[in-house]
Amino acid sequence: MLSKWSTSLAAAGAIAAFIVPSIVGATPSSRAEKQNAIQLAASDQTLESPFPYYFPQLGSGDAANSGQAIMEVNPDFLQIAEVLDRERAQGHVRGKLHGIPFIVKDNIATKDKMETTAGSWALLVSVVPRDSHVVSRLRREGAVLMGHATLSEWADMRSNYYSEGYSARGGQCRSPYNLTVNPGGSSSRSGSAVAANLITFALGTETDGSIINPAERNALVGIKPTVGLTSRAGVIPISHNQDTVGCLARTVRDATYCLDGIYGQDSRDNYTLVQKAPADGFAKYLATKKALKGAVFGLPWLSFWQHASANQQQQLLEIVNLIKSAGATIINGTELPNYATIVSPDGWNWDYGTTRGYPNESEYTYVKADFYNDIKAYLADLGNTDMKSLEDIVKFNNESGEEGGLPNQHPAFQSGQDSFDASLASKGRMDETYWQALNFCHKSTREDGIDAALHHNGKKLSALLVPPFAAQSIAAQAGYPVITLPAGVNLVR
Repeated sequence: MLSKWSTSLAAAGAIAAFIVPSIVGATPSSRAEKQNAIQLAASDQTLESPFPYYFPQLGSGDAANSGQAIMEVNPDFLQIAEVLDRERAQGHVRGKLHGIPFIVKDNIATKDKMETTAGSWALLVSVVPRDSHVVSRLRREGAVLMGHATLSEWADMRSNYYSEGYSARGGQCRSPYNLTVNPGGSSSRSGSAVAANLITFALGTETDGSIINPAERNALVGIKPTVGLTSRAGVIPISHNQDTVGCLARTVRDATYCLDGIYGQDSRDNYTLVQKAPADGFAKYLATKKALKGAVFGLPWLSFWQHASANQQQQLLEIVNLIKSAGATIINGTELPNYATIVSPDGWNWDYGTTRGYPNESEYTYVKADFYNDIKAYLADLGNTDMKSLEDIVKFNNESGEEGGLPNQHPAFQSGQDSFDASLASKGRMDETYWQALNFCHKSTREDGIDAALHHNGKKLSALLVPPFAAQSIAAQAGYPVITLPAGVNLVR
């Protein structure tokens, strides 16, 4: 579902995208035992209860079991666990996440003994000044950081033709359900680790699809929040206009507890200062059996549904009928007015404006300029690194055989670092074309897009139900939230 942000998750109509995951295979072992351990840890049991289930697998490197999900294990997590265990024994519980293990994507800074590198060799041994804001909040809630998950290198900003889920430092991520399929990205191993039941929840980041895509491919709940609901301070950036930090988990409840743990204002991210959100969190809005009664959902058929496969349509419409039987109203044909202009018929394409011959209507036009400027600001805060600008990173990659900066130099990066090169060529210029592109994308996806679809023939809808296609890109450009819910299995041969 897509929905414009409102002051509560419930009021926003359970913002969600119902996704058919492109996976096939068996359910990970011991899921029930681990889930029970999580519930015990979240109630009145000792913190140690979840760890026997998770720790033996975290560093195993067993690709069939974990999809090579954990790149670096926190060497201090057992000591941290012991401290939190003593707190619980003394009657002090910090919050709903006290003692719950989690991992972060390797572009989210942690001020500890682990590296924050975006999966690259270029940032190895660099020193971050502090925890990212979202990690700091989770630590205060009592959550236990177990490690870093690698990602599609540089969060998919490096190259336009590449192996999804690969990074030079972390290697190739795989789906824990099917080792031959695309695991999704760029929060690839945040998704595969949760799917393999190696961890309770994971933090991912999204500029355009990087939480939604791995969530739908790994049968997870993925929450991509409104831009500014969660702070980006301490996150290796791509675009301040679209970057956001979100959650991947196996249930809506787990994902909501994660969201409650990370959202909030931060003086280091001005976007957070203007967002409206309930002071006491979103968990209180978790659904009851009567939650759908009176809700109104739209199906933007021509905008998105017509592009879904027959198998996806069949499975998803069964879910839509269940929603209807629970008391909701379903309205078909709730289209984005200019979908023919902004939705690529060939799937995800963040340079679709240029493909049509209009770079001043392309998301990529402003994203590549944003990256040039935003990465320079991020690097200025780091210690112990020679990387001070995008120029330095490009030079490093060109001179490193393990990174392979040139086209066809590295099998995982067919186009080398062509997206970096495009950003470099922009020099971060925020010129007339930049502003035209930004304004076009905002207006066409907001007022003339999702907002219009949510007000269909004078009737206000709760949310839009959409299949896996290009809807996440429209929400990304708008800065609006999306949530994925597993709803079936796509047959993969």
